[in-house]
Amino acid sequence: MYRAALSRFSAVKGRTGNLAAARYATSSAVASLETPLEGVPLPPALPDYVASSETKVKTLSNGVKIASEKLLTPAASIGLFINSGSIYETPMSSGASHLLERMAFKSTTNRTHLRIVREVEAIGGNTSASASRECMAYTFDALKTYIPEMVELLIDCVRNPAFLDWEVNEEVQKLKADLEEVSKNPERLILEAVHSTGYSGALANPLLAPVSALDRLDSCILEEFVTENYTGNRMVLAASGIEHEELLQIAEPLLSDLPAGPYLEEPKSVYVGGDFRRQADAPSTHFALAFEVPGGWNSEKESVILTVMQMLMGGGGSFSAGGPGKGMHSRLYLRVLNEYQQIQSFSAFNSIFNNSGLFGIYGSTSSDFVSKAVDIAAEELLLLAEEGAVSRLMMKRAQEATKSAVLMNLESRMIVAEDIGRQILTYGERKSVQSFLKMVDEVTLRDIADTAKKILSLPLTMASYGDVINVPSYESVSSKFHAK
Repeated sequence: MYRAALSRFSAVKGRTGNLAAARYATSSAVASLETPLEGVPLPPALPDYVASSETKVKTLSNGVKIASEKLLTPAASIGLFINSGSIYETPMSSGASHLLERMAFKSTTNRTHLRIVREVEAIGGNTSASASRECMAYTFDALKTYIPEMVELLIDCVRNPAFLDWEVNEEVQKLKADLEEVSKNPERLILEAVHSTGYSGALANPLLAPVSALDRLDSCILEEFVTENYTGNRMVLAASGIEHEELLQIAEPLLSDLPAGPYLEEPKSVYVGGDFRRQADAPSTHFALAFEVPGGWNSEKESVILTVMQMLMGGGGSFSAGGPGKGMHSRLYLRVLNEYQQIQSFSAFNSIFNNSGLFGIYGSTSSDFVSKAVDIAAEELLLLAEEGAVSRLMMKRAQEATKSAVLMNLESRMIVAEDIGRQILTYGERKSVQSFLKMVDEVTLRDIADTAKKILSLPLTMASYGDVINVPSYESVSSKFHAK
């Protein structure tokens, strides 16, 4: 049976070969591929070296900064980035940033929400908004053909929100649903608790709208918050994929009359540390140990060391599958997740702000193993401060992984626009990626140990959620770091 099938296949194969030979025999009449086609001009040859695009910035008289980087792509990304967020909220306006994120691209004084949706759909665009503790971001991504429409609509939505009562009330109801979903996400609750517990002052303000604020938030509070914070000297219009002169020609008339606003002084935050525990009916117990990294982004060297340190520690979930991208070659995966099957997730995290930051370990496990898991987390943090605990091979891998992650992200024009906007808000300029890569390469084993010693000498911030009965006391965990 199989023999007959094979013989038929051989016969077909032979005929196919003869046909190919016949075609090859007549191919001598076809012009060589190296012969230029008549009437078809050749494109110019690419240069041996293509310089990276330059980020151009212009500051208007009212303080608004307009920045762009030219990219050879058919689409462009534009974003308005504002020094505004939950750190600028007062007890009365608590939750305003979270609600403003939901109110983005709603009705303005010039357009209804339906018209905005139709205009975005007509050009195949994509809009988004995000709120963080220090920044509000509004972005628009579409083909370059529609740059004038993109810029005008984006600025209109940020500058002229109508805050119609019915729209605000509708989004407040959606916020309530959001908070119910967040309550089912222990990791997010823990990371939020680390900030509210670890800091006193502005950085302790909740990023998520408190339940107690939902019945108070209204259009008047939003209008007042926007008027106070959305001023010229706190705003950057950043774009990737657009010629700078073209962007200026369109955006400058739309932003030049924006009030400059008073001198910006960031609200004060003081790191204090502390303990947060919340008993809940959850299948696992979640916890985090964290410490402050003073200086934040404004201390460039320390922030780069912290980034490499986080990549070095890595970690992930116990069911991670496949490759270094899942953290399977990081310290926490090899030393913890690979050794203790009781631990469901275990990973290093960092949260960096302009003048401060947090670094720590988050984990989840069963209630009867949480005491041991907390001890393991403390041990792993302490090992960072010991010379010789980190090998040169792991250090090199972390450096290369850090550079790879940054460069891969910068292949996205949307991330490029965000990078431009956020850097200019923080530094007043956009620093080159080459300088960042150089700083990553210059991180040494001594830098890791010294930075770890420095942050571990500060007060501990501890948070836990779930069945917290067996979570060790704050004093017992803190004493591991401050015994001497």
